[in-house]
Formats: sequence, C-alpha cells, structure tokens
Amino acid sequence: MRLSIGTARRIALAAQGFGSGRPGGRIDVRHFRRVVDSVKVVQLDSVNVVARAHYLPFFSRLGAYPVEKLDQWLWRSGEMFEYWAHEASLVPVGQRPLLTHRMNGGWHWESIERIGRDNPGYVDRVLQAVREEGPLRAADVEGHRRADSWWGWGDAKIALEHLFLTGLITASDRIGFQRIYDLPERVHPEAVALGTREPDDAKTELLALAAQAVGVGTIHDLADYYRMKIGDARRLLPGLVRRGDVIEANVDGWTQPAYLHASAVRPRSIRTSALLAPFDPVVWNRERAERLFGFRYRIEIYVPAAKRTYGYYVLPFLLDDRLVARVDLKADRGAGKLIVRAAHGEDGVDTARVAGALGAECAEMATWLGLDDVEVEERGDLATRLRRAFDL
Repeated sequence: MRLSIGTARRIALAAQGFGSGRPGGRIDVRHFRRVVDSVKVVQLDSVNVVARAHYLPFFSRLGAYPVEKLDQWLWRSGEMFEYWAHEASLVPVGQRPLLTHRMNGGWHWESIERIGRDNPGYVDRVLQAVREEGPLRAADVEGHRRADSWWGWGDAKIALEHLFLTGLITASDRIGFQRIYDLPERVHPEAVALGTREPDDAKTELLALAAQAVGVGTIHDLADYYRMKIGDARRLLPGLVRRGDVIEANVDGWTQPAYLHASAVRPRSIRTSALLAPFDPVVWNRERAERLFGFRYRIEIYVPAAKRTYGYYVLPFLLDDRLVARVDLKADRGAGKLIVRAAHGEDGVDTARVAGALGAECAEMATWLGLDDVEVEERGDLATRLRRAFDL
C-alpha cells in the first residue's frame, strides 16, 4: 500500500485525537478518557514555564478545561498509574501487566549498591515504612535530606525511586509535583490482580498500542513510543502483520517501510488549531516530526540563551494538518500575563491566517491558565502580525 505524505500526516493526527473538533460545552472525565484512549501515554515533566507537560496535551485536544478535575482523575480515580512507559509517564492501569517485565528487569544502580554496602537493610526498611505508614513523601522517610541540586537525591529518595522502578511501590498522588508513594495493591488493586504477562507477549501488545497511537509509522516510530529496544520490535512486528493488526505500507518520501494500523482512520482533511507541548506525542520523536511535517524541532531549554534559535520553551503550532509556526511562551503568573517571547512562522505559510489562528489559541490558553492578558514581544518574523491580532 502506498500513502502520500499528506495522507500519512492526516492519519497520524487523527490517531492522536485531532480528527474531530474540540468538544463544546462542559468538559468532564469522558473527554479525558477519550484523549488518553488516543495518546495511550501522557508524558510527565517538571518544567512549569507555561504549564506542567501533562496538562498541555489535554488542552491541545480539548481546549480550556478544569485542571482540578483532570488532577482528580489522573491521580485519584484509580484509572491511571505512573511508570516509565515512554519517559516518566501516566498510562491507563490496564497497561500495568504490559510493563511488569520492566519492573522485574533486574535494575541496578550504583547508588543503590552503595546504600546496600553502607547501610545494609535500608531499602527494605523504606519499603516497610511505606507498607506500615504510607502513603509517604520522600521527606517522611528516614534518611531524607534536602537536595543540593535537582538530581542531588538523598538516600531516602534513591531508595523510593528504586522501589518505584521495580514496581514494589507506586505513585498514589503528586502534590507540588512531588510523588506520594504507596503500595500498588492499595492504589490500584484491580490492576495488580491482573498479574503479569510473558515478556514477549507484553512487548507485542505494547507495539500494537504504539501502532494504534501513531496511526502510521516506521518500525523506529513504533519502538520509540514505549521506548522498546529496536531488536525486540524487529523480532515481534512480523507477528502483528500476520495477525492483521498492522499493514505494511510505503509513504512517499520515507526511506524506510511504514506500518499502518488496521483500524487507522484516513480523513480527507483535518481542521484543528493547537499549541503542542514539547512532550506531546505528535512531536516528542523529533525525527518523526521532521519526516511527517518537514518541521525541524529541538527543545532549547539547556542551550545557553545567546545560542538559542527560537527561544527557551517553544511550542509548535498545529494548524489543520501542518505545523506552521513555533512560539516561545511564558506564563507570568505574578503579572497575570501569557507572554509570547518570540513567534516564528514556517517558510511559505499564510502569515495573516496563521497569526489570526495563533492569536485565538494564545487567548484561549491565557484564559485557561487564569491569566488576564496576552503580551507579544517583538521577536520573530510572525510577531508583528501576531501583535496586530491583539491590537498591540
């Protein structure tokens, strides 16, 4: 089967929940479930320049929604659980049996080995504390110390993260983006009762979920979605072809074979307008974003300011089925403003149309964030037109 690049883009966007317009009226848990059913994995990240990374994919697909309702559902409903699925992520609890082979993967950290030498039995005591006193924060555990740096974890945090990675404890909540730890059987007992799957069976199902989430992609696209080893994907993907989950295809301009999910929708057009988080599944695989959209995207948070091309926290702007612009945004909560620090359009776009749509999206984002105004600074080739959209 041969697909044009435009068809591939529309398939990919429909698979990610952009195939229909944003809902009208009150947004509730049903809409949150629908987003997760599309994306499968919600990546977590601590950067809060605009909003936490896990809030933004829901805004991109739903528009303004009540964040407190999402928090309640994500952390306290028992329907989602946190683990290293893509990176640190939230996934439906039904995926837990597909990830237990990772939990049982024989993890070894130098820090854990050091703790074992210096303080024998400490990790077991931390587990016992969670068992007897949980839910607990790292600060509640013997051996906690305040970090000297972001990754300067004390022994308590190291022990808790090791127990989290191995599945002996889980995150029952997050407060101020700090994990609250408890036993899985208390947080999501139904998922624990499902047990585990044989590693190859689990990896096959993760690969099938990835194919459904991307719509159409290369073997590397599918493997990357759940951070699967490419060797495992090569070994297991033919089985998905044989059972009819995916169909072999070729996409114009791609040098590698593609795989189309059998249930993928092929819309004739996409009508949408959305700011995408740097960790949105549409763009988190930078090579795929470039191959699908001709959009070269790199996050520049760790690049010195003088060497940045587009800005610090840059969000791609999706208009219909193209990535047409990128904006460096900052939520200045003290001043009550969403600041557009820079706005750059892609080559050949209709700048008037893009600026109008982007202005509307920024205005809705500001309202959603509880900010009173949008301020557009004069950096980027789209800034002047965008300022006009706000009569600045």
